[in-house]
Formats: sequence, structure tokens, C-alpha cells
Amino acid sequence: MIDKKHLDRFINIVGKENIYDDKAHMIAYSYDATRTHFEPDAVIFPRHEEDVSKILKYCNDNLIIITARGAGSGFTGGALPANGGIILAMEKHMNKILEIDTENMVAVVQPGVINMDLQKHVEELGLFYPPDPASEEYSTLGGNVSENAGGMRAAKYGITKDYVMALRAVRTNGDVIRAGKRTIKDVAGYNTAGILIASEGTLAVLTELTLKLIPKPKYKKTYMGIFPSVDNAMNAVFKSLSAGANPVAMEFLDKLVIEALIQKLGVDLPTEAGAVLVGDVDGNVPEEVTFQLETLEKSFKENGATQFKIAQNDNEAKELWYARKNASQSITIFGNKKLNEDISVPRSMLPKALKAIYALGDKYGFKIPCFGHAGDGNIHVNVMIDISQIDEGHKCIEEIFQLVVDMGGTLSGEHGIGTSKAPFMDIAFNDKELNLFKDIKKSFDPNNILNPGKMGL
Repeated sequence: MIDKKHLDRFINIVGKENIYDDKAHMIAYSYDATRTHFEPDAVIFPRHEEDVSKILKYCNDNLIIITARGAGSGFTGGALPANGGIILAMEKHMNKILEIDTENMVAVVQPGVINMDLQKHVEELGLFYPPDPASEEYSTLGGNVSENAGGMRAAKYGITKDYVMALRAVRTNGDVIRAGKRTIKDVAGYNTAGILIASEGTLAVLTELTLKLIPKPKYKKTYMGIFPSVDNAMNAVFKSLSAGANPVAMEFLDKLVIEALIQKLGVDLPTEAGAVLVGDVDGNVPEEVTFQLETLEKSFKENGATQFKIAQNDNEAKELWYARKNASQSITIFGNKKLNEDISVPRSMLPKALKAIYALGDKYGFKIPCFGHAGDGNIHVNVMIDISQIDEGHKCIEEIFQLVVDMGGTLSGEHGIGTSKAPFMDIAFNDKELNLFKDIKKSFDPNNILNPGKMGL
């Protein structure tokens, strides 16, 4: 419970209509995609940056914990009020596209803007915002920046951090800071924006984002390669890229996922297929697209592909993509609980990493279907268990993290750390590195009121 005097102060700042402490709101803002449950003490909807500044200063002065939240679509608990306190909900008021600068190809937005809304808006102007997390239809750009979200187009276009030129944020003492510029080059001062990206709301609250746009490619084609084994497909990934292919996306499905898609959804894939790669290529002239497809087909077949398909129209493209977009829901045939991790390794390590992951499945007796963004080395590893096997499942996950880090990889390619991966941070970082993170946290948030407990901080 939060003291009435605090609630009265927040009402004075944002108005009674923008603060709630009833049970319905507490429950609604206690979940994210992890389905973990932490109830806040109140939910506040700031109207603008000035509100955020006043709220943060008051919370800091009175040691009230505060967690900024967008759509609550995260997979690691990054926006959950794990220690109670205030939820600062950005989606109601701070959700405006403030400017589209077509000359400099820049968008200025508030953090509550939905990713897909920005994509649609700029594409009407012939521009393109590439970062496309799977949650793009409902996740907010503030959340995308806070988690450094990826997506299927990352193979060619990179991830969220590659499109953040500048931002505005509020520190816990109420100070508003600007980080970065809308210039292409900027080497003055520390890269403060880079520190705030992927900080999961632990350092400051984002209030405005300046995002890079690019021209929208004029042509696009969808392809699919079918392979007899995972090794064939994974070798085709890095060998086709080194041969000059530059696909927008190169998504991967393993044999278990293919089996699930056929059995549960009746997807038209060969039962003998050991792996599938599916994706898009794009370009500004047809010859560029043709070159990409020819390079992929040649490399795929050199690495054992039995089929290479090219969609001839939008309907065929949707059919090829259907399998990838329904992979997650199909694999429930292997267990009633899914431990979903988004490990990332150097692309050349994909064959070795997957072989080791499947060996761990054999060791623990679990099915571990894998799919994801093979073009950038980011694989979704799904340890499928019954709820009674949760402890063994977590042991398996810990071993997966260790082998991935030993291969030069990382705990997360796009979901972030939050609460769910915080216990494993010491696998990826040594004590000196973790202490540096804590020093940075303390310099921004000396009283530890901003989203405490996330990333092990």
C-alpha cells in the first residue's frame, strides 16, 4: 500500500483521472509475456515530460520505487514491478509521433508510440523503419529501445540500437537530459544514448526518441530452402552470407518444429525435412533481388538443400512465412510449459551450438525445438517440460547459457535480462564487469528507485 499523502501529491501532478490504485488496475499492470505476477501499489499515466520529471523527483525524495512501462509485452519481466511501487504507464498520453523529417530521414516520437504505427506512417512517405520485433503490432518504441529489441529483419538491417540517433530522458532527481543528436556524425562527449539503450528502465525514464529512417526498398521477394539436416542449414547460413548474400531475413525451423507444424497445423512441409530456412530479400532494382536469390540458391544447394522455393506473389509469400510465424504456438505438442530463451552466438558457431543444445535435451530427457533468426545468430531455444519438471528445466537452461557463452555468445539476443535471466548474469560477466554495471546504475540512480532488481542490479 502507498500512503495517501503520496497519492495526493501524484494527483496534484497529473490529475485524479490519471492515477489509479484499485485492484483491477493493479492486476492489469502486474503481468507481461512471462506470465509472472507482481502487483504495483499504484499506476500513474504521465501526460508529458514535465509530469515525468515531477513524479521522479518526488519518488526519489521519498524513496518510492518506480517502474516505467509501455505495452508490457516483454519476455523477461523487464517492465514488471518486482518490488512494488509505482508503475509509470506511458501508453495513454505519451504516444504521439511528433515529427517526420523527410529531408534528414528522421522520426521524433514519444515512447508510447506503437512500433507498427510508426512503420505504417513512414512507409506512406516512402521511408522505412526496419526494426520489427515479433510484438511490433502492440509493443511500444520506448519498450523496444529499453530492451534493444531485434526482429526478423535484423540479418540485413540490424536492431533497435542501430536506429536510435538521440533521445530525451529524465533522471531520478528530475533532471531532463538529452543524449545524441540528429546528425549522422556525433563524437562529442560520452555515448550516453548508448548506455540508456537496453538499460531496461533502470537508469532513467525515456520521454522522447529520435529515430533514423531509410528509403523504403522498392522490390522484395520471399524464399525458402529445405534441408535434410540442421547442420546443412546452419552451414548454409554463414556460407551464403560470406558468398555475398544479404537477405533481409533468414529464419530457421528445426526438425522438431517442422514435425509440430505438420502435426498440429497441417502445414505443407516435407515430413523428411530436417530444417528449413525462410526469409526475404529486397532491393531498389529487380536485378539486385535476382542476384540475392541466385546467390542464396547456389549456396543452399551447395550445402545440401533439397528444395529452393521463390514466392511468385504475395499469397505465396504468406504461405512460405506461415510456418515461421506459427512455430511458437505449434510446439506445445511437446510439453505443457515452454522455457523460451533467445540465445545468440556468432553465426559460424550455429551448427556446433545446436548440436550441443540437442545433446542437453537428450541428457535431461526434454524435447528442445529451436527456431529463430539464424541470419544474425539469434536462436529461440524452447525447453519443453511438464510443470513438475520445472527445476530440471532450469538446470538445463543454465547449462545452455554456459555453453553459449563459452562459444562467444550471449544470454539474450533481443528479449533482454529483466528478472528471469538476472540469476545467470554471472555466467556472461565477471565480477569486475558486474561491478561496473552497478557503478553505472548508482551514478544514474543513487537511491535505487528505478526498476530495482532487473539485470541483477
